[in-house]
Amino acid sequence: GLVHAEGTLRWKDQDILRRKAYEIAHLGIGYVPENRDIFPKLTVHQNLLLGQKGSGKGSRWSFDDMYGMFPRLKERQHTEAGVLSGGEQQMLTLCRTLMGDPDLIIIDEPTEGLAPKIVELVAQYLRMLKDKGVSVLLIEQKLTIAMQISDRALVMGHGSIVFDGTPEGLRADASTRKEWLEV
Repeated sequence: GLVHAEGTLRWKDQDILRRKAYEIAHLGIGYVPENRDIFPKLTVHQNLLLGQKGSGKGSRWSFDDMYGMFPRLKERQHTEAGVLSGGEQQMLTLCRTLMGDPDLIIIDEPTEGLAPKIVELVAQYLRMLKDKGVSVLLIEQKLTIAMQISDRALVMGHGSIVFDGTPEGLRADASTRKEWLEV
């Protein structure tokens, strides 16, 4: 079952542990879930509109940015999101979150179930987020993708952090890799 949360979770000098999701979003944290929570009966464009922060003025991101990153979404902007492929839904979820102009984006398994070509595209755009000043907390099982775009790597085992360092440090740490990352 669920374990009651204890302690604090701080962002911008505020404890956000028991905050509602919309309050956390207003503080500048976006979340891209593994299960691609889209609004299936709304169009692609309507999904993006729901993610938009306020009027969108002053945001780092626009509809043109989203459609420029993922032209397939522009082609399907009037299509109900529920009929999109898994890769297209993942693109839409990422773009909808970006429309909220987060300072930190938590992305849970963004490459799960995607074709290799789309995986590389997602990795490319995760690197671009970093270049645009968005901090990314990436939860990813595909180590090669995570290591390409990360400044810092953490490995968790049995609910505890077993490694905290640079990607280079993780590559050099044979015992951690053998115990926690190899099948």
